[in-house]
Amino acid sequence: MKFAVLHIAHIPYYKQLMRTDKPIGTLLLLWPTYWALWLASDGMPSLLNFVVFSLGVFIMRSAGCVINDYADRKIDGAVKRTAQRPLASGLVSSGEALSLFLLLIVIAFILVLLLSWQTILLSVGALLLAFSYPFMKRYTNLPQIVLGAAFGWAIPMAFMAATGAIPLLGWLLFIANIAWTTAYDTMYAMVDRDDDLKIGVKSTAILFGSADRIIIFALNGVFIGLLALIGYMSQLAMPYWLGLSVAGGFLVYQQFLIHSRNREHCFNAFLNNHYVGMVVFIGLLASLSFNL
Repeated sequence: MKFAVLHIAHIPYYKQLMRTDKPIGTLLLLWPTYWALWLASDGMPSLLNFVVFSLGVFIMRSAGCVINDYADRKIDGAVKRTAQRPLASGLVSSGEALSLFLLLIVIAFILVLLLSWQTILLSVGALLLAFSYPFMKRYTNLPQIVLGAAFGWAIPMAFMAATGAIPLLGWLLFIANIAWTTAYDTMYAMVDRDDDLKIGVKSTAILFGSADRIIIFALNGVFIGLLALIGYMSQLAMPYWLGLSVAGGFLVYQQFLIHSRNREHCFNAFLNNHYVGMVVFIGLLASLSFNL
C-alpha cells in the first residue's frame, strides 16, 4: 500500500469516492445510531454524544466507501453500475484513495477522543469492520453480515458512551440491525448479481439464489420481531408501535418490488429502507417524549 498527496483539483473526485452525492448509505447508518442514542439516554441524548455520533456516522461511512472503492478498483470497471467510479476510471490514484481513507479515520478518531475511554476502545472494532468489509466479498458469500456489523457497531458504542455499559437491549438492537442490513444489502447485491457471477465476487444474493426473496422476508421478520421485543422490554408507548407497523408495511412493499428481480426495482427496494429507519425513529422519539 502506497500513500499519495491529495490534490485540491481532485476534490470533486474525492467527494465521489466518499459518496457525498449519495446520502442513502449515511442515512441507513444514522437511523440505527439514533435509535441507540435515544434508547440509551431515555429520550434525551447529550449534545456532545449527538454531535460526535452524527459527525462520526458521516465520516466513517465516507471512509468505508473510500476503502471499498480501493478494494474494488480492479473489478469495478467490469460492473455496469460502478464502471465510472473515480478509481475505476483512473481519475484518482490508489495512493490518493488510501491517503483520503487515512485522513477520514484520523478525523473520526479525534472525534471519539471526546468520549469515554471504553467508547474509544470500542471504536477500534468500528475501524476493523470498516476496513475488512470490502475484502470479505472475495472470501465469503456472507459479506452482507460483516456490513451489518460495521453499520451497527455504533449501537454498542452509543450505549457505552451514554451509560458506561452495553445492556442486553443494546445487543438485541445490534442483532436486529445486522438482520435488517443483511436483508437490504442483499437487495442491493441483487442489482449486481449477474456481473458478480461473471467476475467471481461473492454475496448473499448469489448464495441465496432463488430463495433470496424468502430469506429477505425472514431476515426482516427477525428485525421487526426484535424491535418489538425491545419495545416491550422498554415499555414504549403507542407511537413506537405505530412506527413499527408502518416500517413493516414498507418491508412488505419491498417484497412486491423485488418480486421480478428486476435490477431497477431491486435498487428502489434497497433505497426504500431509508423510510423504514426513519419511521422507527419517529415512533421511538414520540414514544420517549411521552415518558419525559
